[in-house]
Amino acid sequence: MKNLLRSTVAASALALCLSLSPAHSQEGKPGGAITVTYKDDVATLDPAIGYDWQNWSMIKSLFDSLMDYEPGTTTLKPDLAESYEISPDGKVFTFKLRDGVKFHNGRAMTAEDVKYSLDRVTNPETQSPGAGFFGAIMGYEEMAAGTAKSLSGVTTPDEKTVRIELSRPDATFLHVMGLNFASIVPKEAVDEFGADFGKHPVGTGAFSLAEWTTGQRLVFAKNPDYWNKGLPLLDQITFEIGQEPIVALLRLQKGEVDIPGDGIPPAKFTEVMADPEQKARVVEGGQLHTGYITMNVKMEPFDDVKVRQAVNMAINKDRIVQIINGRAVPANQPLPPSMPGYIKNFEGYKYDPDGAKKLLAEAGHPDGFETELFVMNTDPQPRIAQAIQQDLAAIGIKASIQSLAQANVIEAGGTENGAAMIWSGGMAWIADFPDPSNFYGPILGCAGAVKGGWNWSWYCNEDLDKRAAEADAMVDPTKAEERYAAWGAIYADVMKDAPWMPVFNEQRFTMKSPRMVGADNLFVDPVHIPINYDHVSVND
Repeated sequence: MKNLLRSTVAASALALCLSLSPAHSQEGKPGGAITVTYKDDVATLDPAIGYDWQNWSMIKSLFDSLMDYEPGTTTLKPDLAESYEISPDGKVFTFKLRDGVKFHNGRAMTAEDVKYSLDRVTNPETQSPGAGFFGAIMGYEEMAAGTAKSLSGVTTPDEKTVRIELSRPDATFLHVMGLNFASIVPKEAVDEFGADFGKHPVGTGAFSLAEWTTGQRLVFAKNPDYWNKGLPLLDQITFEIGQEPIVALLRLQKGEVDIPGDGIPPAKFTEVMADPEQKARVVEGGQLHTGYITMNVKMEPFDDVKVRQAVNMAINKDRIVQIINGRAVPANQPLPPSMPGYIKNFEGYKYDPDGAKKLLAEAGHPDGFETELFVMNTDPQPRIAQAIQQDLAAIGIKASIQSLAQANVIEAGGTENGAAMIWSGGMAWIADFPDPSNFYGPILGCAGAVKGGWNWSWYCNEDLDKRAAEADAMVDPTKAEERYAAWGAIYADVMKDAPWMPVFNEQRFTMKSPRMVGADNLFVDPVHIPINYDHVSVND
């Protein structure tokens, strides 16, 4: 995400507000409203497009998919699907849809809406960064090539049944069907608003968009016809835009807001943790996260592997971890330590400026070169970028920092020659689902190296793509460890090509308002989902 949401202290606010078990979720008090703050405006609420830590949880509140997770866990469960069956060869999934599901416009959802939504997200004209997740569906290759307008593998025997045939077994497919990208949307609303559907979202979710004043606020209202009876608990959520993190923290301390969406400002972290009253409202949790620097292999001189390896050897990761008050551990590979497939004895690239200089000289750059480093403009990201800039300067690379709003950095990264280097902080990868494949397809695989994609290095190794598909075809649970080992080997080979430099794996911290203290249904998800507002309540 993740992703996924799917990074830094700012992004860690996404962890807040997940429910406990279904039993606990029913104990929350219905009614009331909360206010969440963010510095930057929201780029889009289109589930086929939105893919940053800010809008991921908002989109999840407005839309539903066929699958979801038991709140606060990594256990899959049917969502808009009432049930499903899998063929013995693992290549055909048949979903039976729930009764009583309506879009926000009042129309009942049918199987044709599911087919339309999957066709839309995989259509190159949509420019969805998540299209590659659906690569196992029969007909995807034709869709990606522009020779088909519909996925041949998705059929609708009746209005309550969706049959999806895969071209190969895929151990992650049910996880994919729980992503925001798999959200079900009504064709008539997309046709009405066209490219502006992301500003006028219509879904089946627990909330609907009631107001969006650009640059000021968004208001989500409770969906009175929501199919999951008893949810949501809140009547309204207001997202206030344009709030500096320091100001948001002060307002939180005064009880004026409930969640500082950009997290605890790094400059205030020590102060907050030293105050027992404030510390009691801090929410901490682990996450499947890696922060990294991308190098665009389509742009000189990063088309030379020796240059990319030199950058990997030039950055002092320990110093960067100190900038964020030690709330992370240095990373040496794409996967975080708690993800299956992580190689425990992997050495990676050691911090070695002299060795980096030698590699640059071998690549024909004895005096270095000039480049640009893009970064999100929310603290501490510019300070981290400055530390990277200083380390690069020490080996002769003069990097000009481009500090921009999150949406602008994402746009530059998703443009083939848009950004030579990006520090991913505030946007870095948090697993969309707890599987090693999720750190490959969207951010390192060929399918992600497309306009609007999240493979900001534009790295495409077709041999690794083939091995990745073979790993995901291992659907036999008894071969799980073999599959994880295959993925570990893939990431080890990625590091030989060095399309980006893993920097750190971070813990997440945020705060909640006093009126949310003691709320049993306030919980930090251990792995993959950002905020699930459906179960949040207040103690008013």
